[in-house]
Amino acid sequence: MEEARNVSMGKSPRPRADGARELAESAWAIVLFCVACGAVAGALLPLLARLLLALPWAPLEGPAELLTSVPEPALTLGTIAVGVLGGLLLGFTGVHESLSVRVGDTHVTLTVRDSAQEFPREEISVLFRDGKQLVLLGPDGMELAREHCGLPWRRLADALTERGYAWAEEDPHRAEFRRWVPGTPGLPPGADALLRARAQARKHEDDARDARELRDELLRLGVVVRDEEKRQYWRLVRRD
Repeated sequence: MEEARNVSMGKSPRPRADGARELAESAWAIVLFCVACGAVAGALLPLLARLLLALPWAPLEGPAELLTSVPEPALTLGTIAVGVLGGLLLGFTGVHESLSVRVGDTHVTLTVRDSAQEFPREEISVLFRDGKQLVLLGPDGMELAREHCGLPWRRLADALTERGYAWAEEDPHRAEFRRWVPGTPGLPPGADALLRARAQARKHEDDARDARELRDELLRLGVVVRDEEKRQYWRLVRRD
């Protein structure tokens, strides 16, 4: 199976000759939502500080006293401004992390984090939703891609099926998954150690990249992994 091609992204991709359709989350909607949430949180912060000081015992009493020592309206205006700035930062991060899907007659392209993966039609067996993730499978059942997706699922499914791609409402191999516990029999050599390391990485948000890399290592061994809360489930891909 040919490897999916990684393409560095600069400017927004131009429409292709095959009339490819691109679906992407609205950058303005993401940023405005985060800014609004930041402003509301900033406006509520002085009230929360006063409520904490009214309790017989409260955590962060020192910072709360320092915060409420600032006179109004400077206090509320200042916390709102900080909340807006925090919302902007969070919004731009959200835009950077958001997924766009380009559906063409010959390729499907997933773009996230300033890079793209392009999958030829013949390498895609089915696409489906797994919780909040979009998953692509190859003809042999191998997982080609798994990305967090904030796009409207019905709109995405319609765009794919209109171009003749197979869409499933759930993983067609779901019944094949087994829950992983340390020492599970049936795994290829080295897979159990990788699953142990991935279980540890998933406990810390800062190790999300490690968990992703460990998933890729497992795929090289023919092991597909899916997560449910803190649990890991696995299945084997039988290769000829």
